Amino acid sequence: MPLDLDGREAEFDALAGGSVGQSFTSYNWQGRQWALPIDAATQVQAYRDDLADPAETWDDVIELAGEGGVLLPLRPPHSLMTFYTLCANLMAPCASGGGKLVDAKIGATAFDMIAELASLIDPACFDMDPIAVSERMSEEGSIIACSPFIYGYANYAIDGFRKNVLTFVDIPEAGIIGPAGSALGGTGIAVSAFSQAREAAIDFAYWIASAEIQKGIYAASGGQPAHAAAWEDETVNGATGDFYANTRATLEAAWVRPWHDGYMAFQHAASERINAGLKGGESGDVVIADLNAMFVKSLG
Repeated sequence: MPLDLDGREAEFDALAGGSVGQSFTSYNWQGRQWALPIDAATQVQAYRDDLADPAETWDDVIELAGEGGVLLPLRPPHSLMTFYTLCANLMAPCASGGGKLVDAKIGATAFDMIAELASLIDPACFDMDPIAVSERMSEEGSIIACSPFIYGYANYAIDGFRKNVLTFVDIPEAGIIGPAGSALGGTGIAVSAFSQAREAAIDFAYWIASAEIQKGIYAASGGQPAHAAAWEDETVNGATGDFYANTRATLEAAWVRPWHDGYMAFQHAASERINAGLKGGESGDVVIADLNAMFVKSLG
C-alpha cells in the first residue's frame, strides 16, 4: 500500500522532515511513498579505540592492513557496496546516467584499491558479513583495530554487549570530498496491499516511525532508529558511544543504489563477479567491462 494518504499529511511531512540523509526519499517510487524508514544505515567505519586511531584516509587503511589490523566484509553484496562507496567518494558515483554502471577508469581504480586491501587481509573476509566482522573485532584477544567500510550495528558500541566495545565514526576519505558517497542501506516498514487489517497496519507503521517512538521505546528496546530526533538525542547517543552523532555526516552524504526491475539479480551477480576478480588477481579493466555489460543487461 502507498503510505502517502489523505488525512495523514501532517504526519507524513513530519517523517519526511525527520529523515537522516535520503532514508525517507529512498522509499519513494513513481511519486508514491511505499515504506517509512525505521532503521537508517550506511557503510561507516568501525574501530577499536584501545588499539588504534580511526583511519582518516585510504593510505591509513592500507598501512593498518599491512600490520594485520583490518577486516573488510566481502561476502555478497558487501564487496559491491564497498565498490559503490569508493566510486562515489572518488566523485564518480555509479548508475549516474548513460546506461552503464560506472566510468571505466574510475571503476578500475576502485576495484584495484579493493584488490590491494584484499591482498593484505584475512581471506576469510570473502565469507564474512558485517556481523561476522564485528564479532571478530570485539572478541577477547582480537588484534583487529579497524573495518573501514561496514554497515554499523550499534549493539557493538554498547558497553558490556561483547568483551570489547567498537566505536563507529565516518568513513575514511579515498578522494577529496570527505565522508561522502557511502552506499545507503537501512530498513523501511511497508504495508501489504493484501493485508486484512490495512488501517491498523498503517497506523502501526506511522507510530513506529514517529519521532517520539524512535527516540524512546524503539531505541531503548534495542532498535537502531532512522528518525533524526533519535540520531540527535543525548540519551540515545550516550548509550551507544555516540554512534549516531559520530556517523551522521556519512549518512547525510550517502549514495542511493539503483532500484530498477532487474537490479537485485544484478547486485548479487556483480558482487560475485567482483569477488571472482579479486580471488583470481584479474585486471580491474576486465572486471569493470564485465560489470558495465551486466548492468546494461539488467536494465532490459
